[in-house]
Amino acid sequence: MPAAPSDSPKPPRVPTSVLFACTLNRVRSPMAEAIAKHLLGRRVFVDSVGVRCEDDEADPFAVAVMDEIGLDLAGHHAKTFDDLEDASFDLVISLTPEAQHRAVELTRTNACDVEYWPTQDPTAVEGSRETVLAAYREVRDSLMERIKARFAVAPPPQI
Repeated sequence: MPAAPSDSPKPPRVPTSVLFACTLNRVRSPMAEAIAKHLLGRRVFVDSVGVRCEDDEADPFAVAVMDEIGLDLAGHHAKTFDDLEDASFDLVISLTPEAQHRAVELTRTNACDVEYWPTQDPTAVEGSRETVLAAYREVRDSLMERIKARFAVAPPPQI
């Protein structure tokens, strides 16, 4: 007897290479890159870029909140789409409208999937240091959850 069709959709295919893109490659896409590398290990090649580069250092608040979860962004140097040595990725995940436009342009010359994950810009938040850090943590945590869900990363078994 044939199996009954499943009502749940199949999870998306896990690509072998992923590029995260944002506007400046100083906050959101480096966070996503570090999280994905941590969760996916060597199974998936992960990189990140920005549409333009104004400062190649990682944002200090991004470095601080990633350090809180044991991930190091201190050595990150921003790069743009034009800096990529090889632009053949299976999946480009854009985190800002500007990056989405550039990612779509990339599909004209490369066969890749593009996903748009609109992500808040924590650099726009003003207030105390703790208020700003809270905004960065919110972005970090939302990227963590989104990456876990998209790439079907199972939580570690409970002991």
